[in-house]
Amino acid sequence: MRLQTIDMSKETSVCEAKTYESIYKQYSRSLYRFMYFKCGDQDRAEDLVQEAFIKLWNNCAKVIFSKAKSYLYTIANNQFLNEVAHNKVKLNYQQSSAKDRNNNESPDFILEEQEFMIKLEKAIEELTPGEREVFLLNRIEDKKYREIAEMLNISVKAVEKRMHGALLKLRNSIGKKI
Repeated sequence: MRLQTIDMSKETSVCEAKTYESIYKQYSRSLYRFMYFKCGDQDRAEDLVQEAFIKLWNNCAKVIFSKAKSYLYTIANNQFLNEVAHNKVKLNYQQSSAKDRNNNESPDFILEEQEFMIKLEKAIEELTPGEREVFLLNRIEDKKYREIAEMLNISVKAVEKRMHGALLKLRNSIGKKI
């Protein structure tokens, strides 16, 4: 038992198969329950858990054993939040497109709007996970910086910095004020 404790020290590499397997056995069920609670869909929860473990394996050299649990939960939660935000953007776009069609907008306007939405979605995808999460929570979910800081367990200043970075990147990508 003592050898196992030594092997699983803070500096143990997640890239070792035995360590990775032990992390999987230790956290996969609780991560699944957490994601199932968030999304309410067994298949989606399983997919999110699987994607989190794939990302852990792909980035195993960057993640030490002691940080593996928080890494997995963060990755799965961010993926879920990104999907929710993406679905809301799509829904809002579909609703606004339906209204536009009812208003008999010009075909050029509709095409420009569609192109802009594609650019916006691509630009949002290119943000860092932290910037994307803060941007979507603020702009899509209408959360205040203080609420976001509490949700993510970071300071309000960190939220402001991430939002500033996200807005700069989006302005550069899209070329219009957001």
